[in-house]
Amino acid sequence: MTVVTRFAPSPTGYLHVGGARTALFCYLYARHHGGQFELRIEDTDTARSTRESVQAIFDGMNWLGLEHDGEVRFQSDNLPRYHECLKQLLAEDKAYYCDCSKERLEKLRAEQMDKGEKPRYDGHCRDLGLVKSDDTIVRFKNPQQGEVTFNDLVRGEITVSNRELDDLVIARADGMPTYNFSVVIDDADMGITHVIRGDDHVNNTPRQINLYRALGFDVPEFAHVPMILGDDGARLSKRHGAVSVMQYAEDGYLPEAVLNYLVRLGWSHGDQEIFSKQELIDLFSFKAVNRAPSAFNTKKLNWINHKYMQEADPKRLAILVAERLKQTIEADFSIEQLLPLVDLFKERADTVNELADAMLSLLQPLSAYDEKSEKKAFKAAAIEPLERVVSHCRAVNDWDAADLHQVIADVVEELDVGFGKVGMPVRLALLSIAQGPAIDVIMRVLGQQETIHRLQQAIQYIQDKHPE
Repeated sequence: MTVVTRFAPSPTGYLHVGGARTALFCYLYARHHGGQFELRIEDTDTARSTRESVQAIFDGMNWLGLEHDGEVRFQSDNLPRYHECLKQLLAEDKAYYCDCSKERLEKLRAEQMDKGEKPRYDGHCRDLGLVKSDDTIVRFKNPQQGEVTFNDLVRGEITVSNRELDDLVIARADGMPTYNFSVVIDDADMGITHVIRGDDHVNNTPRQINLYRALGFDVPEFAHVPMILGDDGARLSKRHGAVSVMQYAEDGYLPEAVLNYLVRLGWSHGDQEIFSKQELIDLFSFKAVNRAPSAFNTKKLNWINHKYMQEADPKRLAILVAERLKQTIEADFSIEQLLPLVDLFKERADTVNELADAMLSLLQPLSAYDEKSEKKAFKAAAIEPLERVVSHCRAVNDWDAADLHQVIADVVEELDVGFGKVGMPVRLALLSIAQGPAIDVIMRVLGQQETIHRLQQAIQYIQDKHPE
């Protein structure tokens, strides 16, 4: 048997983190078994489905590298098939028309809840033999005896009595099929062997299994993966930060890092944290998927992204930084300008955006100094060390070949002070912050003229701040 999985999002918004994790699990399971990974867009909710949302799904999956097989399927193209199956169930007395009003159903629900009963349709129209009209919906005749048992690949064996399942609506009054009906037909027609989805669908599964059987379809296997929670234990939502996959792209994360992090939300392989895509394909199994919900941890994502950035091709990072700077400050920098700065700052950056922001201190004229640092380092006593460094810098004949660390060391020795008395104001003068790369490396990147200019600028700033 060829394993066939599918990811079937509704195009009513962006590709969110939970959906991306489900798509990843579908992708890995199919690839692990040498099978097919299909993409289906469930766009029968015409009021909420948009082209922009469809594109957002494509963009998110392309960015993550989740390549699907075959052409994308759209539910909206399959309406004739749904109507064909609807007629089949009606003809075989496995479905019926229902004209119960909204008011009746609300009253029924209220009465059942008052009695402490589970709200469910009472089958009022089941045997009335109603015919189609503008107000009738179609309900499935769920079996009233027996039970439904299926082996969930994550949760184990699940059994539900048919008495707990009511006659669900399978077509609205306008003829549009409902989710539970259309998804069964699509999965059967596409030959889906494994339905992998969030565990919020567990309650739908027994109903869908009964529909598979009523339509004469083979029943696939099911795997319901746990939901993703925020750091506070609540279900992940916008208030927890970025939940759109493409927001992480905009925030400067690498797709392979996000992919690596997503798979660890519920799946593990020993103590290993970093996986290549091929390793994930080779190792993935639902036996290693946890049943409990997973908590999204931004600090952990940052740690993983930092690891990937250290191993990334410097030229790739430079290209990403150039794109970021063009968006944020509308400035064009060449890859040649940015390459030396990548190695200079990437050790201290968790994201491409942080890397770009750090580079700006060397790419643009300084307009301000870190307030906390300048109060400590830019005192009147710093003027002499800075002036001495300027003097030594001017004396350098070949800047590229000079030992620039020795320039600072010579001033330290001349003044007979600790290195920090010279190094801290010099770094702040050159970089605008007190911490960063080695001073001689910063000087080398800035060049002789800009180094002297920034030192003189700092001297003037201190003199203005501390007039005699």
